[in-house]
Formats: sequence, structure tokens, C-alpha cells
Amino acid sequence: MWVFLSSDCLFFGSLIATYMVYRGQSLVGPYPVDIIDVPITTISTFVLLCSSFAMVRALAATNEDRQGAILFWLLMTAFLGAIFIGFQVYEFNLFRAEGLRIDTNLFGSTFFTLTGFHGAHVTLGIVWLLGLAWIAKKGRLGPRTALDVELAGLYWHFVDIVWIVIFTLLYLIGGFDTGPAGDPSLVPHSITGFLGLI
Repeated sequence: MWVFLSSDCLFFGSLIATYMVYRGQSLVGPYPVDIIDVPITTISTFVLLCSSFAMVRALAATNEDRQGAILFWLLMTAFLGAIFIGFQVYEFNLFRAEGLRIDTNLFGSTFFTLTGFHGAHVTLGIVWLLGLAWIAKKGRLGPRTALDVELAGLYWHFVDIVWIVIFTLLYLIGGFDTGPAGDPSLVPHSITGFLGLI
């Protein structure tokens, strides 16, 4: 698992680096400052962080051999992950309505590739969790098989940590991007929305 996660770190690292290099290079809009919605993504980020807590509870229940709790927390983790994906689909549709697609400009290409790659990882994690929930429903998860849940948890926490990095760089710091003209009046769009949320 550690080898897989290490290679995934390289993939995500290269995608994030590509985004950071090309984020201000788009010649045509829409630009990040035009469409990034920090408040909505803050909520979805909170949901994903809550799913990490649910995953911790699932592992604890497995070690304590509490069958009902194992099933509940695995399903809760998968459910919260599905809500996060729902937010991502909603956001992608909003961006499409604003004219941003993967082939629109450099921002669209790097943004959709990076967040889509992460979304695929979350989806894979949901499938994995549902598989474990199916095994738990048959009463086959417990202290002796806790490693299965621990590996899924390791993967899930990795996906969460990667999202925190993506959220910080694309949404929070990305909110300061001003587009090709460098017009500072464009900056407050996403940052003001974020401050209004808190």
C-alpha cells in the first residue's frame, strides 16, 4: 500500500505542479477568479473531512468487534464520500454553464484533470468501502481482519490529505489569480465569498 501511495503522491505532485505553472497562463477566459466558488467547495471539503472521522470510527469498531458499528461507519464514510462527489459534479456543471471545459483554456485543462483525477480516487475509495460493508454485513470483519479496514482507511486519509492541498492551492490561493490583465478588482470574488462563509 505504501508503494502505491508513494507513486500516487508523484502523480498528484506532478498534476499540482502543472496546475501551479499554468494557472495564470490562459489567454482566454473564464479565469479562476471568474468562476471559483470557495463557499461551496468549503462545505464539500468539510464533508470529506467528516468522512475521515467516520473512517477512524469504522476501524475502531473493527478492532472492538462491534459488527453493527463496523457496518454503520463504513456506510457513513462511503455516504459522505458520495456527497463530496455530488458537490464536485455540481461544481463541474456550474463551470460548464460558465463556459469552462477541459479544452477551453489552460486553466480548464489543468483544473479538470487534477480535480477529476482526485474525484476518480474518491470514487474508487467508495467502491472499496462498499465492498468492505458487504463483507461486514456477513459478519466477516473483526479484529483478525482489521488490516483490511486499516488499508482502506490509509487510502481514504491519503485522498483527504491530497484534497486539502488541492483546496488550498486551487481555491484559497487560486482566489488571488487576476487573469491576464492583472486587474486587482477581480480578486475579491472568491475570497469575499469565503470570508462571508465564516
